[in-house]
Amino acid sequence: MSMLRLYTRVLQLLGKEARLGWILAVANLLLAGAQFAEPVLFGKIVDVLSGKPQAGPLAANSAWPLLAAWVAFGLFTIACSALVALHADRLAHRQRQAVLTDYFEHIMQLPLTFHTGTHSGRLMKVMLNGTDALWRLWLGFFREHFAAILSLVVLLPLAFYINWRLAVLLFVLCVVFTILTTLVVRKTYGMQSEVEAHYSDLSARASDALGNVALVQSFVRIDAEVQGLRFVADKLLAVQMPVLGWWALVTVITRASTTITVLAIFTVGIYLHGKGQTTVGEIVMFVSFATMLIQKLEQVVSFINNVFMEAPRLQEFFDVLDAVPAVRDRPNAMDTGRLSGLVEFNDVSFSYDGKRPAVEDVTFTALPGQTIALVGPTGAGKSTAIALLHRAFDPQSGIIKIDGMDIRGLKLTALRRNIGVVFQEALLFNRSLADNLRVGKPDATEEEMRTAASRAQALEFIERSDKQFETQAGERGRMLSGGERQRLSIARALLKDPPILILDEATSALDAVTEAKVNAALDEVMKGRTTFVIAHRLSTIRNATRILVFDNGRVIESGTFDELVAKGGRFAELAKAQFMVHENARAAIEAK
Repeated sequence: MSMLRLYTRVLQLLGKEARLGWILAVANLLLAGAQFAEPVLFGKIVDVLSGKPQAGPLAANSAWPLLAAWVAFGLFTIACSALVALHADRLAHRQRQAVLTDYFEHIMQLPLTFHTGTHSGRLMKVMLNGTDALWRLWLGFFREHFAAILSLVVLLPLAFYINWRLAVLLFVLCVVFTILTTLVVRKTYGMQSEVEAHYSDLSARASDALGNVALVQSFVRIDAEVQGLRFVADKLLAVQMPVLGWWALVTVITRASTTITVLAIFTVGIYLHGKGQTTVGEIVMFVSFATMLIQKLEQVVSFINNVFMEAPRLQEFFDVLDAVPAVRDRPNAMDTGRLSGLVEFNDVSFSYDGKRPAVEDVTFTALPGQTIALVGPTGAGKSTAIALLHRAFDPQSGIIKIDGMDIRGLKLTALRRNIGVVFQEALLFNRSLADNLRVGKPDATEEEMRTAASRAQALEFIERSDKQFETQAGERGRMLSGGERQRLSIARALLKDPPILILDEATSALDAVTEAKVNAALDEVMKGRTTFVIAHRLSTIRNATRILVFDNGRVIESGTFDELVAKGGRFAELAKAQFMVHENARAAIEAK
């Protein structure tokens, strides 16, 4: 994306603030015109005081009217500048928060495949850096940069109108600045993109280490992680320094140009004055023009430098913002309210990479109230099939129906409101236990939470805490044990009370005693709702209505526990292997 297109998009993100943006633009135009009154009036006053005859629209025989006009323009400039600065600040702050919220909503809607391949630390860095860059550019644009650009547009024609011979010097200065700035931008643009890539690496590495601090400490890797971070930081500095050097060169040349241009104007002015082609007032006026031009050019260079430095961050921001959710509502999607739970898979196939199918030609029907277990080795397609049910992805072929309706015709919120999920890894917010429970039912009362927690065998450990339901779970629930986290996630699903329930190894983190209690609670909860159980331990699905055995994305066997064992196929082998483990363990205990 070119710099111009990038900056155009920055302004397009003003959204509802665009009207105020136009008002500020007009105010900047008035400011640009008013700022030139000072040098013009200054020159005219010098000519009046030197006795030079006046001509033109500002002709005067006394300096007082010119001085009064100077004061009026000065007061207008001060008042207008203050109002522009105030409203530019408010606009930039309001819109930054609006864009940040929109960005957050957007990334939360992106598919799991996107989040799987993108580090959460990088997404946070892109969100914060991108919105901060937008804020700085909006603020700078409306407070000074736009006025500076307009000032150049006004200054050069005005200078040529007053004295084209002296104006040529100002024009040459602008051309030199333009060429120099263009060369520096082209020289350093790729370097700055590399700098931003190192910033992303730095953020991701630090976030990765902090997110696994227990691993870092237990394996005595603190020094190694610090050294790794320092290595990335050193590479970042090695790329950043040349960029800073080039822009420092621009700053030095800018400052030197002030002296050179003023001397050139005096030299040419004295020569022209000797020939009667200019006045002392005009010389003074053009010296002021030159000083003002240098100031405005510095602001324009600062503006270009800011856009240039922010460009890689904004490019990353827009790349994420432009990512299209693979799963989204159709224009005519419906919200049917609570569903009964009739689930049908008809020849469903899905592949992550378009080459090897993760799920292939899966067909089955689950009646309301039935419990369907999915078993098979890791990577067989069990979790993918269930992910398709709540539209984490959409199948490439086939159709999934609930209550006879294609789930792609339902609104995502309506579909997922009817499905409760207990993940293998208990996912908890760094908030209170009550907040975590209310994820599925925001308006749940404390009594309802207490009932759900009791049925999930979680009420006991909640009541042990002084703050009870207001106890903080910690980051990713680390203030709780693995079993407590899982019981809390089960209580969360119970509180939601969905017609369809998904249990992804829901009891895997529980001890034997608690697992037995939770299984008894789940047996009760599963009554009257369609339940899908993903299981590796076959003892947990002994009473399932039907068991689907997956292998390489296909359902290779289907039936009840006893039917599949009697068949002597793949499931029977799995059952025999697990039961042999138990028999060997029991024999070893008895031998002792």
